[in-house]
Amino acid sequence: MINLVLRKQAAGEKVVSLAIGEPSFNTPAEIIDVAYRSMKAGDVHYTSSFGTAEVREAISMKVSRKNGIRAGVPNSIFLTTKLAVYASLMAVVDRPCEVLLPDPGYFYKEPVILSGGVPRYYRLGDDFVLDLSLVKKAVTKKTRAIIVNTPSNPTARVFGRSELEELYELCREKDLFIISDEAYEDLTYGKKHFSIGSLEKIPEIVVTLFSLSKSYAMTGWRAGYVVASEKVVSRISRLLENTYTSYPPFIQKASAFALLSGDPFTAEFVRELRIRKKIGEEGLAKTPGLEAYKAEGAFYLFPSYRGKRKSVEISRQILQKEGLAVLPGVAFGPHGEGRLRISFSGPVDSLQAGMDKLRHFFGFNS
Repeated sequence: MINLVLRKQAAGEKVVSLAIGEPSFNTPAEIIDVAYRSMKAGDVHYTSSFGTAEVREAISMKVSRKNGIRAGVPNSIFLTTKLAVYASLMAVVDRPCEVLLPDPGYFYKEPVILSGGVPRYYRLGDDFVLDLSLVKKAVTKKTRAIIVNTPSNPTARVFGRSELEELYELCREKDLFIISDEAYEDLTYGKKHFSIGSLEKIPEIVVTLFSLSKSYAMTGWRAGYVVASEKVVSRISRLLENTYTSYPPFIQKASAFALLSGDPFTAEFVRELRIRKKIGEEGLAKTPGLEAYKAEGAFYLFPSYRGKRKSVEISRQILQKEGLAVLPGVAFGPHGEGRLRISFSGPVDSLQAGMDKLRHFFGFNS
């Protein structure tokens, strides 16, 4: 889909994209200024593969304050969240073993394969809640880890504390790791986010992945971090030492500032996203053939459509006929079929234009 969009744009065609999960906000000037001053001061050299002492201390303070996770500096490591998925899998996977992935869910399949594991789906329940009976059905003697993502991409669901407590107890009983992707932790709309890592006295079986991309509009900075046991953190550092060595110190300086002082920026982003969420949800409610869909977190809508057409086919038709890019639901797992992922993270005018195009398409093709 992205390649189709790029080809059309290269040919001079106008394409409205509701496909990419990136906030349209610019990084706050205060965060940029911290990085700039850091570079000017000479913070342009190697650092530890674990991250600077400053950013690791900020991580420890932040997860204690906001997530209830009792983690010290040795339990933290700074790296971009997408790499963190792969690195965490490399740290916990023992070949041969299986890793359970949410269906529908983010693109975890390839990192599992690259780490030497075997991906196996567990289905989410009705309305995409975390259903422990379905998780239990997927667990086998070969299962090593379970990936959970809340708030969820693409379903926009926020898992409740009780379901996560049940999952934690299951994993304690079965001696399984939990890899908890919480990249959208700050983007919730009425339902509070709960970190499963807060159930531990110290990090042990929970490996929590965090990102600064969404909360502080820092997608291009590639800033994130992992909180886990010292053993897992040490294993991740070995991977980093033998690949890119360390992250730029000025990015870590700015990230430490964002973690400790960036809540007002995030609050403003969420206020704006609420406006965009309302536009998207109202647009779906007016579109024949599409399910009205409410988002609890992140910045996605994941409606179903009527008919038996495959989601890849229908998303291509929407692009060809309307010049609108959305993602096919099946890209997120077998049970995403029959749905489309629509992002409301972009500018309001693009979102409004996109919803008009969807209404036009389904008005003639539902």
